[in-house]
Amino acid sequence: MCGETCKHGSEGTGRRQRRPVTRHYEGFEGASLSEYASFETVCALAEFIGEHGRLGAKVYNYFGNNLDAAVAAYEDYAGEYCSTADFAEELTRESGTEIPSSLEYYIDWQALARDMVLNGEILVFQTGFDEVHIFWTR
Repeated sequence: MCGETCKHGSEGTGRRQRRPVTRHYEGFEGASLSEYASFETVCALAEFIGEHGRLGAKVYNYFGNNLDAAVAAYEDYAGEYCSTADFAEELTRESGTEIPSSLEYYIDWQALARDMVLNGEILVFQTGFDEVHIFWTR
């Protein structure tokens, strides 16, 4: 039986192998999917992953494989940025906050963004070297 130590391979070799219990499905970008999932669930997840790609799979996994929660998260999608610091800086500047040019280089945008994550204001998913996606947690 899969998941337990079984005899696999050629007959008579007596070699023991350990097979993983998890299943990987092509085209689902690493999203976890139960092998007992209904056909409707598989189709809905395939459509979601097809629309959102690897980011969709990460969001789906983050919400405990709850497709409804993953779909709802996209209502609060803030966008793609090179870093969380870029997001924090853009958010501050767009809010109309005047920053004197003499103080501009003393602001630690990375620390501000880290505080936003730690306070539960935003969710951050990194999909590439200079590619982070920000979601509000309203």
